Amino acid sequence: MAGIATGCRLLALGFWPDKAQSPKPKVQSLSLLLLAMLAWPAHASAQGDSSGQKFGKLLLGGATGLVLHESGHMIADWAFEEKVVVKKVGWKGVPFFALSHANNLSPRREFTVSSAGFWSQWLYSEQILSHHPDLHHEHSPFRKGVLTFHVVTLMIYSGAAFAKTGPLERDTHGMATSIHINERWLGALLLAPAALDTYRYFHPAAAWAVWTSRGVKMGSVALVLK
Repeated sequence: MAGIATGCRLLALGFWPDKAQSPKPKVQSLSLLLLAMLAWPAHASAQGDSSGQKFGKLLLGGATGLVLHESGHMIADWAFEEKVVVKKVGWKGVPFFALSHANNLSPRREFTVSSAGFWSQWLYSEQILSHHPDLHHEHSPFRKGVLTFHVVTLMIYSGAAFAKTGPLERDTHGMATSIHINERWLGALLLAPAALDTYRYFHPAAAWAVWTSRGVKMGSVALVLK
């Protein structure tokens, strides 16, 4: 189901392997804090930052995008009263951890939980690109870091879906098996917003890109009705 995470990423979220936890309190407070950070007018202070500070804020933005993605899975699990379980997985000898749950969810709920990380990306990417259409020219490394995570993550998941490779716990595999669709179609569905949002970053006045990206994102959510 959930996104694949490294050990450091999980420790940052406050989880320990093989231990089930209820995500409700942490997710609510953490999500509110991160959304507040996204809404905070950071560009003014960033203008006086050193190169090191800007790079640090860029990395912080990427980490925030990661936590928001994982929080989407956790909120969906909490909505269905599922316990989050951290388990160790691996791929080609590289150790990972995955946020997982019991395998007794209905196909529609399984799709929702597996998709929730991407749905959170749809929300925060639209918040950034809609309220900061000229982000390319702004001194806002934090938001640029969040948006970079958004695009890069979609490209990685898209590549894994096209190749049908990676741990079975990858999000696109859970989505594909739950609605009985070829995983490569989901790869295309994720690659489109990555390309369109990148284009919007450099060409904010392109209305066709704005609405096409939004349409693809809403279409991916509508798959839950399949």
